[in-house]
Amino acid sequence: MAQSRASRVFSRIDQFEHRWCQQINHSAGVPLVRDYFRLISWLGNGWFWYALILSLPVSYGWWGWKLAALMTATGIACTLLYKVLKTFLVRERPFISFPVIQCVTPPLDRYSFPSGHSLHAVCFNALLITYLPVLGIAVLPFTISVLASRVILGLHYPSDVLAGGLIGAGFAALTTAMASSFLPGLS
Repeated sequence: MAQSRASRVFSRIDQFEHRWCQQINHSAGVPLVRDYFRLISWLGNGWFWYALILSLPVSYGWWGWKLAALMTATGIACTLLYKVLKTFLVRERPFISFPVIQCVTPPLDRYSFPSGHSLHAVCFNALLITYLPVLGIAVLPFTISVLASRVILGLHYPSDVLAGGLIGAGFAALTTAMASSFLPGLS
């Protein structure tokens, strides 16, 4: 079967990134590091974001409902996009292509590119920084931990995380521009 153009490109990139992945993944051998990033990854599956989105109406009333709706709609759109990209680009995860890389926690789906966790974390954090800057800055360490967890746990290449983050930032910018009349800044 002929290899797709994307597969050939990813194969070259995988060869370039695998040692870096292996070195970063090695830190998961430390129990405290492994347990921390497993927890972060599990929270990044959505639980942290669901709780935060549900808290917005409680904290900010009607305006919070609007921000929660905007974040929910954006999250659904992000999920659809990354699932389509993964289906068409079919980049294998690092632990599949390079058995020396340990998979520390089970992946949510088969393919690697782009990182859905990274896409959502950056998108949601960028929306928070736009609309609630203090909260957005407070959440930033969690977002950075989510991005790091993807490589440390052996689930993604750094380029998967970078691509997911860039797509997430783009989605947040687009959402903010489109929602300016629906959701003006908090007074």
